[in-house]
Amino acid sequence: MRTPLFAAALSLLLAGAAPVSFAQSPGPARTATAAAAWNITLDAALQQAKATGRPVLVVFSGSDWCKPCIMLKQEVFDKPEFEQYAQSKLVLARFDFPRSKKNKLPAEQTKLNEQAAAKLNKEGAFPLVVLLSPDGKVLAKTGYRAGGATTYITYLNTLLAQK
Repeated sequence: MRTPLFAAALSLLLAGAAPVSFAQSPGPARTATAAAAWNITLDAALQQAKATGRPVLVVFSGSDWCKPCIMLKQEVFDKPEFEQYAQSKLVLARFDFPRSKKNKLPAEQTKLNEQAAAKLNKEGAFPLVVLLSPDGKVLAKTGYRAGGATTYITYLNTLLAQK
């Protein structure tokens, strides 16, 4: 009796849990989350920024080994308030550098991520958040900050207002 009950509870739990992934696919230049679209090439992000006049928020992350990267994603980027803010204020780009074999990115995407890092993250900092003007000029560099999405949005607004 206990095994069927456990199996039923497990299947309900799994059916209700949406898969969460920080990995990137080599598909189109953009991948979508619930409300915010993340570019997976720097060129696509800059083209979108020029077309919209919005700054680019570039994220360099180690999604399966960097605890502050994971916290930044969970506490800020995955939150509806950030997605809503980003949808109207920013162009997003994410470059992930997983270490686990099971999370290994396709060679094409790894190359694109390394090219973006060669331009914007020569130090190899993780997490690194870079704000770019629509023409590609670095406005600010930052990383993880405690306080959640609302606090991070306020901080981003402060950085953008200084430029």
